[in-house]
Amino acid sequence: MLSPSELQQVKQRFGIIGVDDGLNRAIDVAVQVANTDLSVLVTGESGVGKENIPRIIHNYSARKHNTFIAVNCGAIPEGTIDSELFGHEKGAFTGAISDRKGYFEEANGGTIFLDEIGEMPMATQARLLRVLEAGEFIKVGSSKVLKTNVRVIAATNVNLPKAIEDGRFREDLYYRLNTVPVYIPPLRERKADIPMLFRKFAADFAEKNKMPGVRLTDDAQQLLMQFSWPGNIRQLKNVAEQISILSEEREISAEMLLPYIKPLSQERSLVLVDNSSSAQSAGGAKWTESEREVLYQILFDMRKEINDLKQLLNKAVGKTIVPETDVDDDFSRFSTLHSAEGLHFSSPEHDPDAGTVAPSVVVNSAFSSSSKINNNATVDTDVFFEPENRTIEEMQKEMIKKSLERNGGNRKLAADELKISERTLYRKIKKFGLDI
Repeated sequence: MLSPSELQQVKQRFGIIGVDDGLNRAIDVAVQVANTDLSVLVTGESGVGKENIPRIIHNYSARKHNTFIAVNCGAIPEGTIDSELFGHEKGAFTGAISDRKGYFEEANGGTIFLDEIGEMPMATQARLLRVLEAGEFIKVGSSKVLKTNVRVIAATNVNLPKAIEDGRFREDLYYRLNTVPVYIPPLRERKADIPMLFRKFAADFAEKNKMPGVRLTDDAQQLLMQFSWPGNIRQLKNVAEQISILSEEREISAEMLLPYIKPLSQERSLVLVDNSSSAQSAGGAKWTESEREVLYQILFDMRKEINDLKQLLNKAVGKTIVPETDVDDDFSRFSTLHSAEGLHFSSPEHDPDAGTVAPSVVVNSAFSSSSKINNNATVDTDVFFEPENRTIEEMQKEMIKKSLERNGGNRKLAADELKISERTLYRKIKKFGLDI
């Protein structure tokens, strides 16, 4: 266990800012495990500073005078990653005009940091497992077994147990890498560190650009700590640098800070509630901006499908069940919510924490009336058109999948159709595992 003074020395040496217990624990584990050759798996969200842990381990180990190589597995194309990691022989593939050493050969005796290990192809995972278990590898295009003595440290923001269930990551490799787990907490769990990090980034930017630094008022610091910071430290640094260069004032209040945070916080939660007392008593649902936009598209697409179903039913019975104007008018009234403060779900069964909505609460308002077929039969449109309760994620996934299919997999066209950015669409595709 490191003493407070030793812990502070490590932080100063590697430029780490923060007093959070979770961060201190991660640093302490890194120093303790440094003098062993055990594999280490660093986990945490993107932007939390996972890259500091491998450098701490390497520099406090007996390998500190040997090579340290950091490799971003997610940035290397699947077709070349084996060559990059293990090397290749001349003529192994088109363009292999000479022999090449891979990173595992170059880092012999040192440390190799495999960042974004969750993005590594399955075939490469098998090769890596052999290195970890036997210290052996074979170059691409060769049959000769080579030896290497490398300390492997891996990092990922992917939920590897879930990736194992989905067949995207080898279970045996996971346990081999996860000999010593190190977790870096996200910035939203390190609220006391947020003002400290902002001051550091603002001071560094001011010194580098030879300009006066900015200072946050107390209310601005409170505002910083209230945000969830989905981009973590990278996002906070971005905000600090933007304010430093764009703000005319050097003392930043909460009101002045808000415009810089809001555009970058696409993932922050917004409480969308009706202003009426009944809505307040029923509670509001927490939505992100992108989720709300996709939901609107789902509901409008649902309207079209319902109209199509009604037209087919009309042809079958030779009668008009519900005039088209009724549907359009009701959905027009619903669409005005887009410009209001938010959405209100009056159903007492709605659970805001579970993130589940009952579309039937809205849809039934548009189709609550019964309509006559012939003189005696009555069709209750609720029976025909009430969808099952589904989570927002399920509805998003279905809508995005349909849009991609309609547009032949063209993400730009699908994003335009869904009224969301390509970046948001790409993130949702990756999240839902859609590969069209």
